[in-house]
Amino acid sequence: MSADKMATTASANGAGPVNEGKDTLSPEDLSELLAAGTKEVHEKAENTQFVKDFLKGRIRKELFKLGAVALYYTYTAMEEEIERNKDHPHFAPLYFPTELHRREALARDLEYFYGPDWQSEVSCSPAAQRYVDRIHEVGQEDPVLLVSHAYTRYMGDLSGGQVLKKVAQRAMKLPPTGEGLEFYTFDGIHSAKEFKQLYRSRMNVLVLDGDTKKRLVAEAVKAFQFNMEVRGQGQGMVVGEIEKIRNVGYVWKH
Repeated sequence: MSADKMATTASANGAGPVNEGKDTLSPEDLSELLAAGTKEVHEKAENTQFVKDFLKGRIRKELFKLGAVALYYTYTAMEEEIERNKDHPHFAPLYFPTELHRREALARDLEYFYGPDWQSEVSCSPAAQRYVDRIHEVGQEDPVLLVSHAYTRYMGDLSGGQVLKKVAQRAMKLPPTGEGLEFYTFDGIHSAKEFKQLYRSRMNVLVLDGDTKKRLVAEAVKAFQFNMEVRGQGQGMVVGEIEKIRNVGYVWKH
């Protein structure tokens, strides 16, 4: 798989990127351990039907909207816990709210798709709620594990976001001015590559023992799995709605 495709796959699944450039990294650095430890689940994520369809430009608008809803609840939870733990010694070096936070961008995307009353139109799916609950659990009980969730989501979004934005824009015929796709726009970051290098270096200077690093890798694997479950449930919900519409004699319009 090409580097570009790996990056876009990472973003679609909320997966941290494969490291770009090996500038004096050690196998014991956290970024290297996370990349190696999530390799298997990353490859599994690459083969989900959602990712295959997305990368080929076969995007159901309803499924895309449900994905944005799930991301809104996910990022709301994560950014609440990040704010709670912004001074925690194991997270403070990774606190970049201006550059990374996505909640407000997702709220604007949902307003575009669902209208001004979007908050009364959407709800958190069971799979997304399980993800949200886990984020709150680690944020309140074991904050160091927030590093895994932030790495998995934010670095994945940065890795392939611009490519995915163009694919989605073209496939769904969205406005060229970016409405509905603000999630993929990081106005506070001039160079995604340089920022990812900065973020990786900050991760690698965290003072962590070997056991904590192992727990961080295990939590990153869980984060991948949560993302895949959310995507899988979203597909099932869309299929279920199609079947209901067919059963009452209507024609489904994409």
